[in-house]
Amino acid sequence: MPIDAAKATSAEPRTTELAWDHKDVQLYHLGIGAGAATPENPHPATDPDELRYTLESALHVLPSFATVAGGGMALAGGLSAPGIDVDLAAVLHGGQTVTVHRALPVSGRATQTSTVPAVYDKGKAAVIVLRSEVADDEGPLWTCDTQIFVRGEGGFGGERGPSARLELPGRAPDLSTERAIRPDQALLYRLSGDWNPLHADPEFAKLAGFDRPILHGLCTYGVTLKAVVDTVLGGDVGRVRSYTTRFAGVVFPGETLRIRMWREPGRVLVSVTAADRDEAPVLADTVVEHS
Repeated sequence: MPIDAAKATSAEPRTTELAWDHKDVQLYHLGIGAGAATPENPHPATDPDELRYTLESALHVLPSFATVAGGGMALAGGLSAPGIDVDLAAVLHGGQTVTVHRALPVSGRATQTSTVPAVYDKGKAAVIVLRSEVADDEGPLWTCDTQIFVRGEGGFGGERGPSARLELPGRAPDLSTERAIRPDQALLYRLSGDWNPLHADPEFAKLAGFDRPILHGLCTYGVTLKAVVDTVLGGDVGRVRSYTTRFAGVVFPGETLRIRMWREPGRVLVSVTAADRDEAPVLADTVVEHS
């Protein structure tokens, strides 16, 4: 069987050395739309608030950068774990959580420790849960929890896993905004380290069941967090404590995301849909916890 759940979850933790600098941070920010016009900011290229994402002398780091820092892609780490051998065309990102222990530095070196806490049996699919804990000489930096959905690999008799869903408030959102996804957004975002051809090669996308390449789920993840930080948290990335989502649907480059936000004490609840496809769900069960 391609997935040996017992072997994967009992394997020794794996460590990887990570390193990044301001160019990696800037490239990531550009890959999630920094510097592009938005409804709130039609002239962003020279706006001081936006330059914090793009200019090295003013740079701060959006916490979702943790998913690509040092090339330490959590998704790729999960696929290389002992006991796991799956077809890349059957893999989708199911969910993601980043918990921030302190502000991410603009440049740094750190050690990533990866484990597989669980492998769930969803019947027609398996869900691999990967945890990556990252620390530098000063202590813990962040923890990433990644859920990897693998079609056709269920039915091995394992636990089904949690299935709780977040219920959004019955009232209208406190804020709603749109983010246009450029036609070449996936080509730019993949330069941060996610080389899955699903996001660039039309023929590979067809093998995976899509009529054209789709946007990386983690790109949508970053676009959404930036929108929340900029519109709800006053542009202060340091206020983010954790950020979790479930990837509920695909995005095609060239589409527009509609991001709805509900404020609650200490957190923002978020819904993301594809405005061009009758509000098809994109991100669900999405929460940004903040100070």
